[in-house]
Amino acid sequence: MTAPASLRDHAYQTLKRRIIEVELRPGARLVERDLAAELAVSRIPLREALRMLATEGLVLLVPSKGALVATFSPADVRDLFDIREVLESLAARLAAERATPETLAPLGDRMAEARAATEAGDLPRIAAANAAFHAEIIAMAGNPLLSTVMGPLAARTEWLFRLTASRDPVEQCSEHEELYEHIAAGAGDAAAVSAFTHITAGRETSIALAETWSDPDFDPEVIARGRRRRRVEH
Repeated sequence: MTAPASLRDHAYQTLKRRIIEVELRPGARLVERDLAAELAVSRIPLREALRMLATEGLVLLVPSKGALVATFSPADVRDLFDIREVLESLAARLAAERATPETLAPLGDRMAEARAATEAGDLPRIAAANAAFHAEIIAMAGNPLLSTVMGPLAARTEWLFRLTASRDPVEQCSEHEELYEHIAAGAGDAAAVSAFTHITAGRETSIALAETWSDPDFDPEVIARGRRRRRVEH
């Protein structure tokens, strides 16, 4: 049986936003009964939403036990940077080589939003704007296979930006400005180098920050089978 898409999508979007904005911390137990009541949906659309979140790496499903917010360990952060350094550099090169006034306009809008968010010092808005900027470069690359590969990583990338919000947002914005200028100039090689340098600059800091939110003794089965229900914090 498939749930109505509107109910499933409501549960999916609400939980996704709460995870990315760290209202629900990595490793937190997701109690179906509590969440279904809170979101005013039945178990069927909720379970479908949890499966969708699991495909994006935001939720961990433990068979016959339950669901948890996925962990984001230092190793996970390292793996994500390995992928981003290579594929986002490629995306920047292709975006620059294929840039037109029409395709550049949306990237300019994302850059303007990131700049405004940074000036306002709004950390959640900065994280969302920076993620949108990176996603727009991938879209500009005009490579469907690249978009297919990177698409499922978009949520984890934004989640990482939110979890590492203590990184200097002004410096990140400046690096985005430089990358934008290379793409706007059609300078593929320079754009690729700029993207790689920008991403690499955040690697060690992000891995170190991951030590502060990850639990080295995390055991998903033990947490998922816990019988005590915990209400979701607002």
